[in-house]
Amino acid sequence: MKKWGLLLTLLFAALVSPLTNAPAAAAAQESEEDVLPLAKAHAHNDYEHDRPLLDALSHDFTSVESDVWLVDGELLVAHDKEDVDPNRTLQSLYLDPLMEKAKKNSGSIHPGYKHEFILWIDIKSDGAETYQAIHKQLRKYQSMLTKFTPGGVKPGAVTVYISGNRPRDLMENQKVRYAAYDGRMSDFGTEVSNEFMPIISDNWTNHFTWTGSGEMPEAEREKLYTIVSTSHANGQKVRFWATPDLPTPQREAIWQELLKAGVDFINTDDLAGLQGFLTEYDPQPAEPHITWEETKQK
Repeated sequence: MKKWGLLLTLLFAALVSPLTNAPAAAAAQESEEDVLPLAKAHAHNDYEHDRPLLDALSHDFTSVESDVWLVDGELLVAHDKEDVDPNRTLQSLYLDPLMEKAKKNSGSIHPGYKHEFILWIDIKSDGAETYQAIHKQLRKYQSMLTKFTPGGVKPGAVTVYISGNRPRDLMENQKVRYAAYDGRMSDFGTEVSNEFMPIISDNWTNHFTWTGSGEMPEAEREKLYTIVSTSHANGQKVRFWATPDLPTPQREAIWQELLKAGVDFINTDDLAGLQGFLTEYDPQPAEPHITWEETKQK
C-alpha cells in the first residue's frame, strides 16, 4: 500500500506541476511580447545605474553610453580614472551581454525589434591608443555589429558610436571599421559622409539659452528645426546632452520641443521618467527618424 501511495503522490505532483508553473511561463512570454523598444531613448552615463545596460534594456531603451579608460591594456568603464575597477570592463558590462541578447533574439537586442541598438563608447583616455584597443575588441564581436567597409554600411544588431577623445584621422583612414564617428556642431552642414559621421551631437547649453522656463524663443526654435532638418537631409541623426534632467516642468518642456523637432535621441539618467514620457507622447515610439536604409538615398 505504501508503494501505491508513493506512486499516486508522484503522479499528482507531475500533473499539478505544469499547471502551477503555467502562470509564470505565461507571464514571462507576455513580458517579452509587451516590450516596446523606444527608438529615441538614450541612457546617458548608463554605467552608473545599478545594472549597467540591463536597467536600460528593462526600460525599453535602444541607446546607451559608456565612458571607457584604457588601463594596463584593459578597457575599463568609469567616468573618472580614479573610479576604474578591473571587474567593470567594456566586454563584461556591454559586449558580452549584448552578444548574448543578439543570439537569443535571432539577431536583435530587443525581441522582434528590426532596428539597431546604439552603443556609444565615450573615450576618456588617450584617443588613438584607446580606440585601437576598442577596434581590436570590437572585431571579436563583429557578427552582431554594424560594419563600415569600402562597399558601404552593413547594418547589424548593434551600431557603435565613438565619442569623447575621438581619433578622427585614424578612423577616417581605416578600410574597415566596427564603429562610427560622433560629430559635433562644428561639423554641422559640412560634406562629411554620413557613413563616417551618422550623428551630430553637442552640449545643449552651448547653442541654446532656453532651459525650459516659459515659451521657447521663436528664434531658438527655428534654429533647432534647422539643425534637425539639415542633418536629416544629410542622413545624420541629432542628439543634445546637458538638457535639464530633474523631474520638473522645465525638463518636460524641453523634451516636448526635442520630440516635436524630430531630435533623434533624448538624453537622460532617469530611465523610468523618459520611458513614461515617450510612451505617452511619442506617436511612433519604436520608429527611428532615420535608418541606414534611408541614408543610402541621401
